[in-house]
Amino acid sequence: MALLADITAYCDERTRRREIVDFPGSHNGLQFSNRGEVKKVGAAVDAGLLPFRQAASRGIQFLIVHHGMFWNPFPPITGVQYEKSRTLLEADCAVYGAHLPLDLHPEIGNNVLLARQLDLEIVDEFLEYEGNAIGKIAHAGLDRSELRDRMKRFYQATFSAAEFGADRIERAAILSGSGSSAVPYLKAAGVDTLITGELKQNFFNQAQEEGLNLYCCGHYATETHGVRALAREVAEEFGLDWEFIETECPW
Repeated sequence: MALLADITAYCDERTRRREIVDFPGSHNGLQFSNRGEVKKVGAAVDAGLLPFRQAASRGIQFLIVHHGMFWNPFPPITGVQYEKSRTLLEADCAVYGAHLPLDLHPEIGNNVLLARQLDLEIVDEFLEYEGNAIGKIAHAGLDRSELRDRMKRFYQATFSAAEFGADRIERAAILSGSGSSAVPYLKAAGVDTLITGELKQNFFNQAQEEGLNLYCCGHYATETHGVRALAREVAEEFGLDWEFIETECPW
């Protein structure tokens, strides 16, 4: 058993939560408390009702999520919001959210771990937001077909591609989740290749027109890495069990 306050403080320090400005409406950190003790840690990408119910059934009392409970003005506690709160209260399960802090982290961030999974070396940062680079540039040095095969090996169900850039890729930008904000800045960063989670349809035309390689591996799938890594570290630090809650999101 560990104290909720100690685990929260560890996560705040590890993610550098207070140093990173996130998108408007997000609330990183402890989002839902429990009675103060934790026996098991969990991780999930989304703070949804079904992940909460699964956490409750598995005895998880500290759930780390990437997409937190609160993004807009605080909603009325009715309907699904009530069910989510009731589920957490009855299970005595706390919720900790870490969005951009777990995208850009240099060791346990989604982008770094995605690059490592694909055996790519991070060499630079990419796409600044409020003083922090939220993406990475990786050295590839391989043919486009080899990079494609590596992504399909891990993301077969969610993989898609628009390949109109160079046949041999030396450098690639990496941005987990949604890559829509990154595409306009690729050429300025000296790259024609982006590895991301998802893109809107219009970027297929832009890839043709500008000569880009755009790879989508799934928004959800590319953002499972950070919450897993943080939950694993918390469990090791405090001598607790941990578990990842898989929701099989197809996007």
